[in-house]
Amino acid sequence: MNLGATLETNSPLAERAKALLPLLDEWATYSDEQGRLSPEVIDAFHRDGLFKMWVPEELGGSELSPTKSLEVLEISAYGDASAGWVQMAVSLETGTAGAYLGDTAIKEMFTEDTYPVIGGQGTRPGTAKTVDGGYLVSGSWSFASGLKHGSHIHTLAIIEETGEPRIFVLPTKDAELLMDSWNVMGLRGTGSIDYNIDNAFVPEDYTHFAFTREAKRGGSLFNLGVIGMAEICHSGWAMGVGRRMLDELAYLAQTKTGRAGTSVDSDSFHQQLAEAEAKFRAARALVFETWRDVEASIDTGQAISVRQDTLMRLSLGHITKTLLEVANFVYLAGGTAALRKGTLERCMRDVHAGTQHITSSPGMWQNCGRELLGLAPGQHWILLDLVDPQ
Repeated sequence: MNLGATLETNSPLAERAKALLPLLDEWATYSDEQGRLSPEVIDAFHRDGLFKMWVPEELGGSELSPTKSLEVLEISAYGDASAGWVQMAVSLETGTAGAYLGDTAIKEMFTEDTYPVIGGQGTRPGTAKTVDGGYLVSGSWSFASGLKHGSHIHTLAIIEETGEPRIFVLPTKDAELLMDSWNVMGLRGTGSIDYNIDNAFVPEDYTHFAFTREAKRGGSLFNLGVIGMAEICHSGWAMGVGRRMLDELAYLAQTKTGRAGTSVDSDSFHQQLAEAEAKFRAARALVFETWRDVEASIDTGQAISVRQDTLMRLSLGHITKTLLEVANFVYLAGGTAALRKGTLERCMRDVHAGTQHITSSPGMWQNCGRELLGLAPGQHWILLDLVDPQ
């Protein structure tokens, strides 16, 4: 099978990502069984700059545009869903740290020879108490993607005195990492463990407002904010895993393996495959249509409109929903070849894990519908909710 033959590469980073496909495929079973990416994959991501995809150029990163980022994420997830998930999480959290944290933090974490690898999560918040020079952060968190490979944690907490949500970045040594807590059906290789923090001091410069779109470093990319960039992450991931499953099914049919092989001359199978392919390509096209429009706006200094914010969420929800539908078709069409341990079986589990993410929750769809109908005048998006201006 010619891995990723049709995947687009419109940047040097995408070319490097595509060259890694055989390696990601080779180590995918290891990651699934060990609950973490292999050292070989981590070393390659470092060597080829995949973790620095969104680090500002002035700090030695690629600061890749939204549409080019989608291609890189699609390729990594195609190679291995868990590797793609870790790459997107670390890229997001390391890149936004480089853009939004204070100068002292940057000088200490980003040097000429090193950069931080930041894992964690930014949804369920802990608490932060204001003290001289910073904050004392406490709480318990789950789903810390990439943390087994991280030097630092990116975590959300609410300041007790003001109610303000902030992102806090602190060394992993300041937290209790529950290394055996990731017992899940799919995306096992991400090692998205739980962690606890108890009154850890975080200096002011190592924090930023959770929903900021005002970067201290870097260009227009960071006008998207953490949430906008996260939507690129999950969209690219869904595109890559869906393409891999469709390609695997085609390979089974061409080699006359499993149920797909026995159905290769069936008109019904041909029709269902064509419908799945069309559905998936249409969902992918909506993602790129949405992000080309957003990219054009931010590149000319325009603020993102509420409608653009809606379509960013809608296109992510749609590609995620379509991924699930396509994956279920591929699994059934693959028959026992998809049931046995292997790429399709692992992808199916990974899809059912990835589609549980909060970014595609029912509330998101409902709010998109309200905004599209013009029933949210004057409101704007915060996370997955439409809210009134304060």
